[in-house]
Amino acid sequence: MKFTAKSLPNDPEQLKQMRLELQQRMDDELTQKETELREKDVAYQVLLEQYNLKLANEYGKKSEKMPGADEVFNEAEMTLDEQDEQLLASVTTEDKTEPKVKPKRKPLPPELPRKEVIVDIDDTDKICNCCRNPLHKMGESSSESLQFVPAHIKVIKTIRPKYTCRHCENNGIESAVQTASMPATPIPKSIATASLLSQIITCKYQFGLPLYRQETMFSDIGIALSRQTMSSWILRCATLLEPLYMRLKTTLLAEPAIHADETPLKVIKAEKTTSYMWVYCCGTDALGSNTNIVLFDYHNSRRAQCAIDFLDGYQGYMHVDGYKAYESTQATLVACLAHIRRKFIDVKKVQGKKKTGKVDVALNLIGKLYGIEKRI
Repeated sequence: MKFTAKSLPNDPEQLKQMRLELQQRMDDELTQKETELREKDVAYQVLLEQYNLKLANEYGKKSEKMPGADEVFNEAEMTLDEQDEQLLASVTTEDKTEPKVKPKRKPLPPELPRKEVIVDIDDTDKICNCCRNPLHKMGESSSESLQFVPAHIKVIKTIRPKYTCRHCENNGIESAVQTASMPATPIPKSIATASLLSQIITCKYQFGLPLYRQETMFSDIGIALSRQTMSSWILRCATLLEPLYMRLKTTLLAEPAIHADETPLKVIKAEKTTSYMWVYCCGTDALGSNTNIVLFDYHNSRRAQCAIDFLDGYQGYMHVDGYKAYESTQATLVACLAHIRRKFIDVKKVQGKKKTGKVDVALNLIGKLYGIEKRI
């Protein structure tokens, strides 16, 4: 509203009231603009952090080692309070790096077969150069090297003699032919033996060697074995191994604590572009532990019902990430510390290498927990 000299009242009290209302309105507008600027600044900082984090993930190091872990903290950039400084100092003091040990070659396993190769001097050299008397053996030095023997393939020819009665044949009496039963094979009327199937499955699923590469490997040694044939063999073996899978599942679900996760999987000619492989495991990666089981459950969905059906009422502890689907199960969920740490790593990347803040305290405390876990 615009005012002119004639439109203004002559009463001083009214003028004062108008001035106060105008000042209040201007203060409100200024406060609103400052609030909008702060919100825009926060949104800008969030977008900038997301942009920097994307750059770090795309073009930076993929290692989740804490950025700046090997650098001296810059006191000018410190954003810690006194309590955080004490925590960080205690963690840094306890987690001193151990002195490097000079690596030593580990001895070869004693159970491996050994072939002794004696490298001796000529008989003509077994004479003393000084007195020309014969030398005697005072000892020996030995060393071991590892030799690789390539795998070999052989054909098993199964011969089953047939028997009949000559006397009955001579007298015109029909005689039944008797022969031994065919030995049991994983896939009847197939050239595949258990060892060949085991080799194909191990190469594909343990060492990640696709069937088309295995087809090339067999072709190089003169064996025509197509990937389609090997694929059908694997499907038949899946049916044969189902009882073992169910037995392992029963043992897995009897454990007090298990781990679970799901990962996207591209499948050719599937109903959906992206399918999911759900994995459930127990035990540790160390050899010799009591129960080490890893089971995979394939689905073309990431719905919670997939985990509910597999777990079948499991009520123990389940170590998972923050995916909401696991909350629909009856298991007691345990958070994954690696996933938690990854969020702090992202914050550290955005914060910068030469800055120190509360994220460093959290990362160092997590590192301390990892150190305790390693010692026990």
